[in-house]
Amino acid sequence: MSDIDAIVIGAGAVGLAAARALTRTGRSVVVLEGGEGIGQETSSRNSEVIHSGIYYPTGSLKARLCVLGRRELYAFCDAHGVSYSRCGKLIVATDEAELQAVAALKTRGEANGVDDLVWLSAAEAKALEPALSCVGALHAPSTGILDSHGFMLALQGDAADRGAMFAFLTPFLHAETDEDGFIVEAGGADPMRLSASALINTSGLAASNIADRIDGLNRAFVPRTRYAKGNYFALRGRSPFRKLIYPAPQTHGLGVHLTLDLGGQTRFGPDVEWVDEIGYQVDPRRSEGFSEAIRRYWPALPDDSLTPAYSGIRPKLGGPNDPAADFRIDGPELHGIRGLVNLFGIESPGLTSSLAIAEEICGRLEG
Repeated sequence: MSDIDAIVIGAGAVGLAAARALTRTGRSVVVLEGGEGIGQETSSRNSEVIHSGIYYPTGSLKARLCVLGRRELYAFCDAHGVSYSRCGKLIVATDEAELQAVAALKTRGEANGVDDLVWLSAAEAKALEPALSCVGALHAPSTGILDSHGFMLALQGDAADRGAMFAFLTPFLHAETDEDGFIVEAGGADPMRLSASALINTSGLAASNIADRIDGLNRAFVPRTRYAKGNYFALRGRSPFRKLIYPAPQTHGLGVHLTLDLGGQTRFGPDVEWVDEIGYQVDPRRSEGFSEAIRRYWPALPDDSLTPAYSGIRPKLGGPNDPAADFRIDGPELHGIRGLVNLFGIESPGLTSSLAIAEEICGRLEG
């Protein structure tokens, strides 16, 4: 008989949502986290945007889970007192060549179930945001921003109220399968050895490394994770914008966009910088590329108004020359190991999708 029903590896937004969902099914849960607290990597180093679900190929996990997760996220925030703002977003075409690409997002978004998108002429966009320069824009009113840490605290609280236990500074070391499930070894100041019926790998940047240490898992089901660093710069002074401003999307990111936090601070980013190691220092020299990109939609950006803010790293399942990959949620139906779910490539819109991803995990465990 196992010590615990489920072990979740990683206490980011998806791991916390998974722990909460598993406890809601009556399972006992332990969350292993190598860091000293919740959400210290990808979950807290992003734009804190609630995405509407327009960018992703129709039928993909990203599309389905983003649209479902966004609706659930707003409801969760309302029920738990988590701060957010449904401020809306403009995706802008800054020249005629970008018009078709941005207009195509409306068609894709509607196919994905986003039912409130509005195409705006240049004059209509400028009426909403007078400082904006564009030849047309797509308005996504259901896009918003949230207090990501408050959201994760609420997830942790819900899970803990139902009995979930959290082991911080306790890195996963190794797992082996037995007839009842898994024997898991964890390190730290107080190493532990636990048996569990289910093992959920939501470790983000470390997901491939973690999966490599699960005995019995065919390595053909362990993809390589690549690191795409995204740098952010903050604006000195006040911004004239009230909505989020996004350029036409790029292959591995959504371009250097303008976001707002709940305190009114304006941030720009992320860019895409492929790296081999995890590190979060922002090179001030990258501001030159930021300024050039920003002035395509905000020509009046003041000189020397950008200051390094922070950076995050996205776990990618392809390299610079590969098409953007979908989420991977690998359950027993794929690799054949009962009780094991590995998540790979959970980048944007992972925060928005986290509640829906958690439900998907439970579904994979139920078969």
